[in-house]
Amino acid sequence: MTNIQEDHLGIADIHNLDDLTRVKSVVIGAVKRSGWGVLNADNKYCIRIANKADCKIAYFSMNEDNPVIKEHCKKGGTAAIYENGYITIKKGDWKIRVIKVTHVPLTFGGSLEFMIENVLAATLATFLYGYKIEDIRVSLETFIPSAAQTPGRMNIFNFKEFKILIDFAHNPDGFNGIKGYLSTIEATEHIGVISGTGDRRDEDIIETAKISAEMFDKIIICQEKYLRGRTQQELIDLLLQGIRAVKPDMKVIINNSGDDTLRYLVTTAQPGTFITILSNTIDDAITKVVEYRDKEAGV
Repeated sequence: MTNIQEDHLGIADIHNLDDLTRVKSVVIGAVKRSGWGVLNADNKYCIRIANKADCKIAYFSMNEDNPVIKEHCKKGGTAAIYENGYITIKKGDWKIRVIKVTHVPLTFGGSLEFMIENVLAATLATFLYGYKIEDIRVSLETFIPSAAQTPGRMNIFNFKEFKILIDFAHNPDGFNGIKGYLSTIEATEHIGVISGTGDRRDEDIIETAKISAEMFDKIIICQEKYLRGRTQQELIDLLLQGIRAVKPDMKVIINNSGDDTLRYLVTTAQPGTFITILSNTIDDAITKVVEYRDKEAGV
C-alpha cells in the first residue's frame, strides 16, 4: 500500500481519510497470516492499518531515520529505505544497497520522489517474495518507462522542436508529483492541459488548478468528459477559480474538444516548449500524439 491520500472522497459515503483508511484496510486484511503487507511508513494512515493487521508487515520509507522504521528494524523487521541516493534493504542491523536511484529509469534520474517510493515498495515486495538482489537490480535497471510499459504514467514524446508529456495524474498529490518533475525541466514555455473530474469535491478540483497555475506558463482547459453529474461550465468555473487564486492574469484557453486542443498544441508549439497533458483530458491521447510524432518524422 503506497499511500492513502485525499482522493475519491465524497464518493460512496467516503468523506474523510479515516473512512478511506477503513476501506483500504480490507486489502491488507485479506492477506493470510504467513503473507506480507508492504506499507508506507511515511504515511500515518498506512501505519494505522499495519497496527491492526494479522499478517506480517514490512515498511518502506524515504527517510532512514523514520521512527517507525527504526523501531521496526530494531525488532528484527525488514524495510526498504532511501538513503544516500540508494534503494536499500534494511533488516535488523544490516543493510544492503540494491541500486542507486539515478540508475533506475523509472525515477527519471532520481527527480521523481513518488517514483522512488514506488520503487522502494516494489523492491521490498520482491525481496520478501524471495527474489535475489541481483535479479531485482537488473529488473530495475532494464524496466524503461514508456507508453508501452507504463501507459499514462510519465510518457514523454520527443518532437523535433518540442516535447509532450502525458500523465494521468488526477488529484493534488499527483499534480504535485508532476510539478516536482517539471521544476527540473528547462523549457522556453511550459504549457499544461487540464480538466476536472465531476465526482471529486470542489476543493480538490480547485486545488489541482492552483497547482497547475504554479507549474505552467499557459493553461488549456479541455473539459470534454468526466462530467459525472456536473455541467461542463461548473467544472470550468472551479478550475478558473483555482488558477485565478494563484495567477489572476494568467493566460487560459478553453477548448472542450480534445482533437482540436491537440491539433492546436502541435501546430503552434514554439521551439523549446514543454507540453504536459494531465488527467486524461484528451481521449486516447497517447495514440494521437504518437500519430502526430510519426507524421512529423515521415513514418
